[in-house]
Amino acid sequence: MKALLIIFFSCIVIYTGYRVYRSIMLSDDLERAIQRGAVILDVRTAREYASGHIEGSINISLGTIRERFSDLNPDKVYITTCSHGLRSIKAESLLKENGFKHVYNGGAWEDLNKIGTKQKIK
Repeated sequence: MKALLIIFFSCIVIYTGYRVYRSIMLSDDLERAIQRGAVILDVRTAREYASGHIEGSINISLGTIRERFSDLNPDKVYITTCSHGLRSIKAESLLKENGFKHVYNGGAWEDLNKIGTKQKIK
């Protein structure tokens, strides 16, 4: 039981550290990319997207992204985002595997909005 508690609290500390690191290290790069015209690609479901999103973002769910590569321009810069950051990592990987060279993981859409997208939640 004691070992489980240690593992649990270690995971919390690691996750918190990751979120702080991400906020500090990635915010400037992502903000600059957005200011230069990067497209925010929200990979949540249409229902999730309808409940709140970054204005101007494009919604292509992770489940349909393979069928919709042709909707995207491989020369553009994309920042993937979702509810917690897990699906956006997968979307980033899928896009890169299919020839998209300028793709960044923006993590959770609410966090991405907070770091300076200069866009409004809709």
